[in-house]
Amino acid sequence: MKKLLICALATLLCLPVFSQKKAKGAPVSPPARIAKNIILLIGDGMGLTHISAGMYFNNNQSNFERFPVAGLQKAYSASDLITDSAAGATAFASGIKTYNGAIGVNTDSMPVKTILEEAEERGLATGMVVTSTLTHATPASFVAHVRNRKFDEEIATFFLKTEIDFLAGGGKKFFEQRAADGRNLYQELKDKGYQVSDFAQKNASSLAPDPSKNFIYFSADADPAKASEGRTYLAPLSVLAANHLKKRSEKGFFLMIEGSQIDWGGHANESDYIVSEVVDFDQTIGKVLDFAAADGETLVIVTADHETGGYAISPGSELGKIRGAFTTTGHTAQMIPVFAFGPGAELFAGVYENTAIYTKMKQVLGF
Repeated sequence: MKKLLICALATLLCLPVFSQKKAKGAPVSPPARIAKNIILLIGDGMGLTHISAGMYFNNNQSNFERFPVAGLQKAYSASDLITDSAAGATAFASGIKTYNGAIGVNTDSMPVKTILEEAEERGLATGMVVTSTLTHATPASFVAHVRNRKFDEEIATFFLKTEIDFLAGGGKKFFEQRAADGRNLYQELKDKGYQVSDFAQKNASSLAPDPSKNFIYFSADADPAKASEGRTYLAPLSVLAANHLKKRSEKGFFLMIEGSQIDWGGHANESDYIVSEVVDFDQTIGKVLDFAAADGETLVIVTADHETGGYAISPGSELGKIRGAFTTTGHTAQMIPVFAFGPGAELFAGVYENTAIYTKMKQVLGF
């Protein structure tokens, strides 16, 4: 009887193993697609205090309140508990932890494919709009593969190796005033068939790109101006980009938007700088949410690569008047909020690694 019982148990334990085997050559269904488009907004250096300061300054109102889902991501890098923008953006773009300063490469400095490149391979339209140079760490991490974020001229060459459909940001000098090789990448992009324009030719508000062509707009020769100095292009060009990309591919699009200079205000320990940049970023979020709500097929995600400044709202602050304090001119290791709206938004609730944002975006797109 004991032997029979042992044999019966052994048979039962083996059954699940055999039942999970698939017939040889059986087709594997691709993952279900949840959203057609993704718009990822990154507030560089933006922690929860930065968001709070922008809201309280703006009469206690913020477009962040429109998000039904919020989560937290762990922003450390492979080399340090405190990440930089390069490693942070590479985590979003490629789903790996890498060392600080790395652009689209792993800890062995080997290239890793980005979600923007994967989107292009699958026929989706792609784009980026930033308030930094196009070669800065965050946008670079979605396109380039270099071992050090300081290699701006090398990073610029990767924009000739992609088919990105809409691109706007500063750093024109890295494309046409190149010390390393004398190449004129501005002209090479034109020769490749891109529509190329810049701040000297057209104001951002007058742009009307031909949807049959890829488009690049240089908003400055080096770094774009601050929002407080009259820079107003982030919101309108983000909407222009979304509409352009929607026309470029019936399969959908991936768009990354960065409020780059929130970080710079943190590094400078200038509360007014932070607040003005957060308000500009918040206005952009509002326009993007309006687009997504009307479209119905677009997932909007807002997060940051890290927190900058150890920023705090000090006693004596009031609505419309923020008194800020700082613990550092560098980054901190705070967990970073993530907000989501649209199809698949529920995936972004909870606490997870920054690399999970890449994995979740792939899941949403059915990659």
